[in-house]
Amino acid sequence: MLELLRENPLLLLFLVAALGYLIGQIRLGSFSLGVSAVLFVGLAFGALSPELRLPDFVYLFGLVLFVYTIALASGPGFFASFGKRGLRYNLLVAGVVGVAAMMITAVGTLLSLNGALKAGLFAGALTNTPALAAALEALKGRGVAEAVQGLPVAAYAVAYPVGVIGMLLAFHIAWRWWGNREKTLMAEAEGLVTQTVEVTQPRVVGWTIEQLTRAHRWRVVFGRLQRDGKQQVMTPDTELQLGDRLNVVGTADELKRVVETLGVAVPERLEEDRHALDFRRVFVSNRAVAGRSLAELELPQRFGVVITRVRRGEVEFLPDKETILELGDRVRVVGPKDRIREVSRYLGDSYRALAEVDVVSFSLGIALGLLLGSLPIPLPGGQTFELGFAGGPLVVGLLLGALGRTGPILWQIPFSANITLRQLGLILFLAGIGTRSGYAFVQTLTQGEGLKLFLIGVVITLGAALLTLWIGYRWLKIPLDVLGGVLAGLQTQPAVLAFALEKTGNDRPNLGYATVYPFAMLLKILLVQLLLLSN
Repeated sequence: MLELLRENPLLLLFLVAALGYLIGQIRLGSFSLGVSAVLFVGLAFGALSPELRLPDFVYLFGLVLFVYTIALASGPGFFASFGKRGLRYNLLVAGVVGVAAMMITAVGTLLSLNGALKAGLFAGALTNTPALAAALEALKGRGVAEAVQGLPVAAYAVAYPVGVIGMLLAFHIAWRWWGNREKTLMAEAEGLVTQTVEVTQPRVVGWTIEQLTRAHRWRVVFGRLQRDGKQQVMTPDTELQLGDRLNVVGTADELKRVVETLGVAVPERLEEDRHALDFRRVFVSNRAVAGRSLAELELPQRFGVVITRVRRGEVEFLPDKETILELGDRVRVVGPKDRIREVSRYLGDSYRALAEVDVVSFSLGIALGLLLGSLPIPLPGGQTFELGFAGGPLVVGLLLGALGRTGPILWQIPFSANITLRQLGLILFLAGIGTRSGYAFVQTLTQGEGLKLFLIGVVITLGAALLTLWIGYRWLKIPLDVLGGVLAGLQTQPAVLAFALEKTGNDRPNLGYATVYPFAMLLKILLVQLLLLSN
């Protein structure tokens, strides 16, 4: 059997992936390894023989796919996060990750661990696969022996489980202590609802929708207007009159503010009358539309319709004029029936088109990332480092994801295609490094290093978790549910995010996660290469 696997790397790849997925679905309470189990299955196969390994190309190709697709999707949120709130969250993450790196340096020096083991411990305790990949690539570029290249993976595999479990335990305890006392605003995470409001306040007569929205800073979308028994689409220039009935979409708290200003809420549901106006969910699949803001598209002026909701992946949110549509967005369009059909054709509304990737722009973006990653960056003392296969595509992906498009070139890819390529890349990477490092992993454990590395991982993980939760909640006054997402983003760990979502019962952890995830990943990729230099 071993001979068959040695001679058939494709068979080995898919066997490791299939078994890893099966094991990853096993749950112990709210914990499961998920796709990370592919790494451990790869280690098990690799441990059977030093020749049982996948080619370099497998894990390098997987790494590039994984990092670049994550960066593309995170680009818009990454740069938008550096407002006052986002800056505070990211400074917290920078401080904690920096402290973790210093702790590993100090403990590793005290215990005479080499730079390769320190880098693997750092990546494992903070559960960051791209950081591990950056360490492996840096070691390979220096031409070190295969045995040394396996050390970071061995340390990573020992520290990774406690990196996940420790964070889950820390947030569980924090929620038990502080969760019952937590009073958080839910406006950004509540489900969107629709309310009909009748204008009864004389003071708003003659005001336009845009004027009222700016004056009161409402975060709602106005869809239909019923006046004298007839319905029409509202635009920013619509002036209100007494007796108007408005169809408003937003969170419950925002709708309450609108009702207090305009008049009274009425039970009539204007959207149920579909004679004059209709609504439809439409997929954005036209590449000429994607990457452009609603203000640029001018849908109310050109088609007489408005977009009242946008669903992107699993998240539904309210659009505004600055909202940039992406391939795969599912938008709710309200307007006259004949114009809805027209705007549907304009937006694309083709599910088949969403399964296609623009190979030219996708490949060009990756090529730019690989070029950037190959450039030497000077460090104090005459040392240099490279962003490499992980950091280069990450930086370029963030920039291109934020740009959206450059002239006729659309950098973004459909959401569904992004998720598929990301998952494929992660599987290739985990299977590749697992099989290539399994033998060195076993040697590390049998030489008595395993328990030492495990205990160091416990100290680093719990230290990072407690620092984040205490400083974030007690000093920075970050709501605990959002802080759960920040903790998951610091770990760049979806399992921690899923746990926080389940514990809090709302979607607010997604806010913290999306704000810090790209920065935390990039910071760890940089720091792991500095740890390699410490001996």
